[in-house]
Amino acid sequence: MKQLLSLLAISFCTFSLGQNTVGLIEYQQSNLDGYIMFSPMGSTETYLIDKCGEKVHSWNSSAYRPALSAAILEDGSLLRTGKLSNSNFNEGGSGGILERFDWNGDLTWSYTISTANNCMHHDFKVLPNGNILVIVWDRYTYDEAISNGMNLSYPNSNIWSEKLIELQPIGSDSAEIVWEWKLWNHLVQEYDNSKPNYGEVSEHPELININYFPGQASSQDWIHLNSVDYNPLLNQLIVSSHTFHEVWVIDHSTTTSEAAGHVGGSSGKGGDILYRWGNPQAYQRGNPSTKKFYSQHHATWIPQGYPNAGKILVFNNGLNRPGTFSSIDIISPPIDTENNYIIEVGSAYLPSELFWTYSDNPQSDFYSSNISGVHALENGSFLITSGTSGRLFEIDSTKQIVWEYINPIASSGPIAQGANPVNNLVFRCEFYPISYPGFNGQLLQPLGELEQNPTEPNACSVVLGISEIDIATKVYPNPVLEKLRIENNANIVKAILLNDARGKTIKKYSSVNEIDVSFLFSGIYYLQVYFENNSVEVIKLVK
Repeated sequence: MKQLLSLLAISFCTFSLGQNTVGLIEYQQSNLDGYIMFSPMGSTETYLIDKCGEKVHSWNSSAYRPALSAAILEDGSLLRTGKLSNSNFNEGGSGGILERFDWNGDLTWSYTISTANNCMHHDFKVLPNGNILVIVWDRYTYDEAISNGMNLSYPNSNIWSEKLIELQPIGSDSAEIVWEWKLWNHLVQEYDNSKPNYGEVSEHPELININYFPGQASSQDWIHLNSVDYNPLLNQLIVSSHTFHEVWVIDHSTTTSEAAGHVGGSSGKGGDILYRWGNPQAYQRGNPSTKKFYSQHHATWIPQGYPNAGKILVFNNGLNRPGTFSSIDIISPPIDTENNYIIEVGSAYLPSELFWTYSDNPQSDFYSSNISGVHALENGSFLITSGTSGRLFEIDSTKQIVWEYINPIASSGPIAQGANPVNNLVFRCEFYPISYPGFNGQLLQPLGELEQNPTEPNACSVVLGISEIDIATKVYPNPVLEKLRIENNANIVKAILLNDARGKTIKKYSSVNEIDVSFLFSGIYYLQVYFENNSVEVIKLVK
């Protein structure tokens, strides 16, 4: 990518490259500046790109494809899941190993959960104390399921339940399990009154019906959790069950012993479900018309300080939904003054309708049958991963697309610009602001687009007015850490504006030949240089 830029003015506008098939598709300067991290599902590499679609960093596992999530930690290291070969757990999302790489790509820690009866899969969450919460398949035999009240007519050879394990990393390849929650401890059934867990399902929405197999009684992967999130204000967890078409809230303030029972913790309910939403049929308090979620993914709480903080955000895939389309949904759970979720006797958990929803027009233009995710951004926008097409895009608070990018990395390698992208799936991308602590002291220099034969100029370049004209002003070093030298032998500098990537002026300088930029976070900036002859130049600066 060109290092010398000419720009007469920074204006807020939109540009789309309709002929592009991969890489940066659309760039509106009002999109939220920052970096995007994603792990193509067919690759062992994890990429960090800027909003102009250029790579600024990457990590390579060398051994494992993702399975499926990844996160950059506040020390700049990458934590990612890896896909091991485990013949006992061969469904989508199967993993088995966690790996942590430092910024330089060196493996510093790994931990394996992959046995005949347990397998880590899909997602993890790093807690504020540094511990790691992981989702684990928990396998039971057919006889064990029958002894707990499963219907004898179900032909499963075994059944995969779920558990959550909190890991405290130790050394380079070990961890201590400091907390555990097992779904198997929270069952209900009304099939056999001689077996444990007997009771009317509709009277126990806090429990999971062992005989609820919606349309897939032969599947071993009974629950299929695909995401987990943590609410530090409530000390609660939220998980997403693909097969039940529900999200569940669980108390994390319990001990492991309390989590195995029905009392204890801040809620007083032990490990029972505190709140569930999306498909009241799962606890016999609804019908097909009350079903709202369809094989959803990525249930999270909107963070404190963001618009609609505390509400639940979900990527609703829409698999088998009438109309077949995906949506981004927000629900607002009713909570009393003691943080209890309100439910009326005999009724389903409220609300009865969504608080907010987004779909495309026409709706069929936005659809991902599986994987995928969504992040709320601090300015009210949303960053969306439509996973099956490798499409990453940002919508603002008015539901307008302000940024779009198509993953150009397929299982066979980089895709050429103009070619039809196939096998470029992405489970979920992550967003990091330029001020993220993990980038402190690191060089985030644009290293070029990931696709083959990229279009020049790209959409970002057009919006920012980039041309191929070399400018007379010399700035160095660029990238810079602390002091920046400015030289121009042809014209006298009158003033300099230091702008962020969105065009907002951070600081104004009079005629100087050196400025201190040590206070800036890592990222992309622009120097707008004014001369006494009334000319102006703008120079891209990398901090």
